[in-house]
Amino acid sequence: MYTRFAKVFYFLTIGLFLFLLLYAYAALPEFATYAASKEGMPLKQISKEGFFYGAIALFLVYNVLLIVPAKLMEMKLNAALNRLFPVGDVYRDKMLAWMYSFIAILNLATAVLVFYIHSISNQNVINSSEYNFFFYLAPVLMLVWVLGLFYLIAGKIKQVKSGTILS
Repeated sequence: MYTRFAKVFYFLTIGLFLFLLLYAYAALPEFATYAASKEGMPLKQISKEGFFYGAIALFLVYNVLLIVPAKLMEMKLNAALNRLFPVGDVYRDKMLAWMYSFIAILNLATAVLVFYIHSISNQNVINSSEYNFFFYLAPVLMLVWVLGLFYLIAGKIKQVKSGTILS
């Protein structure tokens, strides 16, 4: 049940990232600014195309690297994962939900980063200081998710030690 909600969250964040990336790409000037002085003058810039392809590459790399273990577990393609998380095990659904939701959190953080770069590059439209909350929120969410992973692993270790794992 949790996995379905996590998958919906994951796919919604993919859509959000793609929408914001395309919107930012269309609205960016020739160069995207990723560092500005206090006066708002660009300090560091990258070409519009370099920013677009770099963001897509980053997005694809961490999505593929992190979705592969989830798909191996979900499709029962890895014997070791299938023994550790058999179908019907409580921790199987929780671990799959954690994996999908963690990737969704990373997608959300990347989408905020893309929109932040858009706001720095177009300071006459959007004030970039309005996004400070989201930059503090993203690491906090990642920390909470990693702590949740440790909680899940501790519960799974306790389950394996007690011998109540499904056969």
